[in-house]
Formats: sequence, structure tokens, C-alpha cells
Amino acid sequence: MSTLESTAERGGDLREAVENIIKAAVARGASDLHVKSGDVFRARINGQLIPFTKQRLTPDQTRAIASFLIPHERDRTRLDDITDYDCSWGLAGVGRFRVNILRQRGSFMVVMRVIPIEIPTFDQLGLPQVMADIAAQERGLVLVTGVTGSGKSSTQAAMIGFMNQNMRRHVVTLENPIEFLHRDINCSITQREIGVDTDDFRHGLRAALRQDPDVILIGEMRDTESIDIALKSAETGHLVISTVHTRDAASTISRLVAVFPPEEQGIVRLRLAEQLQAVVSQRLLPRKDGKGRVLASEVMVVTGTIRDCIVDPERTEEIREHIADGRVTYGMQTFDQCLMELVQNEQVEYEVAKAAATNPGDFELKMNMLSTRSGSMSTSYF
Repeated sequence: MSTLESTAERGGDLREAVENIIKAAVARGASDLHVKSGDVFRARINGQLIPFTKQRLTPDQTRAIASFLIPHERDRTRLDDITDYDCSWGLAGVGRFRVNILRQRGSFMVVMRVIPIEIPTFDQLGLPQVMADIAAQERGLVLVTGVTGSGKSSTQAAMIGFMNQNMRRHVVTLENPIEFLHRDINCSITQREIGVDTDDFRHGLRAALRQDPDVILIGEMRDTESIDIALKSAETGHLVISTVHTRDAASTISRLVAVFPPEEQGIVRLRLAEQLQAVVSQRLLPRKDGKGRVLASEVMVVTGTIRDCIVDPERTEEIREHIADGRVTYGMQTFDQCLMELVQNEQVEYEVAKAAATNPGDFELKMNMLSTRSGSMSTSYF
């Protein structure tokens, strides 16, 4: 019997039942929880959405769950007017959660993202050593990219955590909602939640420039205005860290430029070429042993040659080649180089890596060459 049904039989309240289910899901390694009227609780474990109870939730139960997850009384009073709502929520002894409350078919649904209590390190996430050099940059723009659920927030948190341990800076974050909680160690870290501590990203970004920051972290660059202000912040001598929903470094450049009108795109390319310091792109893949997922990353450090490729739209496609060539000198790596290493280390199945590769045909060829050079058919991946 699920926790929900057993608690109900004992006469326990709904909140207790939900908290017990959340505890059980987190203990099993859940990354997300789905709570929907007319459906069972579901938890995403190792990338798969798994049913977690037998009893389906009623509209009233889902509404009650949405209500107790909302931290502010003024928002709870207008619950029935809410169609989309973001907040954070904590459960003592378990952790924090990024919460999205939405309407579907007229009823409530809640999606909760698990946020670890501990700030992760680069090593724990499986990021390359060059990340320490990227986090140590004094000015410019650093972007972390990837699809939803690829670990971008964790990488940003690891960068702030590295600074906190090794530098003396004022870090201002603008988040919606606040996810990882940073305590001041060597840095002073000011965390501002959109809608609570400042009206919106635009006001928060403009205000941040008057708050003596060394580093500004923006949850996401969403539109021309936020991209423009982020670039201006970098141009005035700050280090700006943000995210974009793109799959790799080359597509990140194209996406940022395409947001602007055609007549402004040439200037935007020049500004990006001057301010961009690095792009870290991420994907999460299932581990070969079935125990969770592993991070595959592409890391571009912006060199003089890459700056030239950013300015000239005809050379954007060359960027991936320059990343591959810069592995030894600059610590860069393409997705395919990272995936080859994950296969060699037996962390990821060959077929999984090939499917995730930027160029599957080229990946197969290089893996075949690597297998041939090893001189043993036993190491072949085919």
C-alpha cells in the first residue's frame, strides 16, 4: 500500500502523506515529482517517470497540495486565480524544491524539481578542470546551456561555490525561484528572488549594477532586453553568468544573435565576440551500470580565433573544430570527445553515446579508429 493510502487509513492529514511520499521519492533518487489531479503521484528516477502511488488524486487534494506549497500568504489567497506560478519550497531533513504550479483541464498540477542541500563541486558533477579557470574570470559573459533538466542550475551553483571557497567577491544572483542556498564563506552572496525581492529580471538587472557586484548570476537570458542588459553588465567590467536553452556552443551563438532584428545582428556579434568568455553545454545520459545518470559536456573557451568565428556568420560552423583542436592547450572539449571518453571509461553504453553525439557518423568512425589502434578486437564497440 502506498504512503498516501496508509496515511489516510490512519486518519493522518494530506500534508503528512505528501511529505512522506516526497521523502520516499527523494530517497530513491528522484529528480522531479509530478502531482496531477486525476492521476497518481509520479517521480522521475534515472530519467524515467515512475508511478509512486496507486490512489489517484482528486481535484480538491491537488488544490490543497498546491496551497501548502505556496510560501506567501498573499499568493495563497489568490490561488484560484493562478494559472502559472513558480516558487521554492523546503522540507526539513530532505531538501529544497523548485515548484511550478499550473492549470491543466481546469484543475491544478504541480511539478517539483529536487534541489540538493549541498552545493556540488565540479568533480562531483563530472566537469573538466578548466571550469576552475572559467569561474576565476574577472569579467565577461559565461553561458551554461542545455535542455530543461540537463543540470544547468547545478553547474551554476558549482561555479558560485568554487568562488565562495577560493575568492573574495560580491555575487548577486537573480533567480525565479531561488534554488541552491549559498552561505557566505569568502564571498558575500546576495540572492534575490524575482517577484519577491525584485519585480522582474529587467528591474533586478538594472538594480544589480548599483549594488557593487563582482559577479551577476541571471537565471536565464529570456529576450532581447535581458541579453542586452547582460552584455552591458559584462561591458562595464562584471562577470555575468547565465543560461540559454541551446544544445551546443555554435548553436548558442546563432540563437543569441537571431533574437535581435537583422539590422542589429552585426553589432550583437561584435559585442558577443568581445564579452563572451566561455560556453558550457550539457546533456545527461543514463549510466551503463543503471545507477543514475552521467553528465556529458561541451566546453568552449573563447580564443582569438573563436572570436573571429563569432563575428563572421560564415565561420560559425568552424567553432566546433576549434573546440576539438583546443583540448590540450585550452582544456576545451566537444560533446563527441567527452562521449568517447565516457564510453572508454565504461560509464556510458556505446549506442547511447552515439545517439547523443553531435555527429553520430563521425563519432562511429572515430570510435572505430580508436578500437583499431588498441590492437585488440576485444575492445571493439561494434
